[in-house]
Amino acid sequence: MQGTVLVVDDEQANLDSISVVLTGDGANVLRAKTGAEALSTLRSERVSVVLTDLMMPGMSGQELLRAVRAIGSDTQVVLMTAYGTVEAAVAAMKDGAYDFLVKPLKKQALLKTVSQAMEKHRLLQENKQLRARLAGAQQQPIVGQSPSLRATLDIIRQAAPSSATVLLLGESGTGKELFARALHEHSPRSAGPFVPINCAAIPESILESELFGYERGAFTGAVQRKEGRIERAQAGTLFLDEVGELTPSVQVKLLRFLQEGEIERLGGAGAIKVECRVVAATNQDLSARVRENKFREDLFYRLNVIQVVLPPLRDRPEDIPLLADHFIARYAAKNGKPIRGLTQAALGAMEAYPWPGNVRELEHAIERAVVLSHGAEIDAGDLPESVRTGGAARTAGLSGAVEGRTLTVPLGTPMEEIELRVIRETLRQTKGDKNLAAQLLGIAARTIYRKLDREKE
Repeated sequence: MQGTVLVVDDEQANLDSISVVLTGDGANVLRAKTGAEALSTLRSERVSVVLTDLMMPGMSGQELLRAVRAIGSDTQVVLMTAYGTVEAAVAAMKDGAYDFLVKPLKKQALLKTVSQAMEKHRLLQENKQLRARLAGAQQQPIVGQSPSLRATLDIIRQAAPSSATVLLLGESGTGKELFARALHEHSPRSAGPFVPINCAAIPESILESELFGYERGAFTGAVQRKEGRIERAQAGTLFLDEVGELTPSVQVKLLRFLQEGEIERLGGAGAIKVECRVVAATNQDLSARVRENKFREDLFYRLNVIQVVLPPLRDRPEDIPLLADHFIARYAAKNGKPIRGLTQAALGAMEAYPWPGNVRELEHAIERAVVLSHGAEIDAGDLPESVRTGGAARTAGLSGAVEGRTLTVPLGTPMEEIELRVIRETLRQTKGDKNLAAQLLGIAARTIYRKLDREKE
């Protein structure tokens, strides 16, 4: 047991016996005979757990609990009570007590409860430190300047200040959690927690308890009360990734939460009010799942208040060089390698590849290339074979399909107009695929976008 326990009891014999047990298990033990003395200690010492008698002269254990909570500390409070005051201890737990122990205390129960309370304190401290580091560090940016990405970000900016539920739709790897975090960071709830849960990654048997929490004794192995993810998102944002994977029973409970703003823990007897923003995401067609009776229609409409469709990477090829530079800088620094960028051959291969895994696949390809590269630039040979051969195969196939076609322009046509005509004809042959057209013309895809944008001006 690593941590400091403050034992508060007006009887010296109790202080002595409890201190011996806790010290023997490795805890650092402080003592106080009154609530006022305990508060004075708390203001000068870092305490993980306060173990206090409930019935004491002067300040009671419940009053001490409220004072600890008023201080704003993450210190956990465990109450000691006689059989006749168990109801009072249960009432005190509603004020934020971690647990209570019934006198006369049993050694194993005492050690187990205090150890678990210490673990909760440690986790809260780690979470707070992590959030502080994240707040101090630069937030992971959403990289790109393509029209489709800018349009998506405009919707995110408009939706963020509201409390409306948002449904993010997009293929795997498009960065749904990144966009969900952007919604949170630009909302009035940014000071609150961002609580993600991947509904597809958690076994069906425990998903409900993970979302809604449970009371002690709710099922075999539930040795203490546990807050669910929804409850932890209080005053913040709950991100339900892969929401299409929810089971019918969980869908019913989630619908009630969205309608009433309250949940009930497994094994609980009362409703708990929770105020948080819900952002859901899926790569599935929820409308089709509704028609197939695999997803509740009423839940779909509750989630689909504001719908945001995230563009796949193949629809924003001009962002590929920007994303590549971003990931090169990240992984070069992480691996201590002096890599400046991409060769033209590597960039050409990346711009020709369709990226079925989207930004996530591109990131992994760059990380691999950074690790394997021997030079100052990443060359085509450093990229995964699928990227090298996938783009080449598409380009070769398309070249054969358009081979022999000619374009005639009158003598004296300005070069600018000739370029535009060639670009437009190539796009017609590629059915609008600017990435493939760029490969055929031997130019970067961003050059096509730039020239077409200039034509509109």
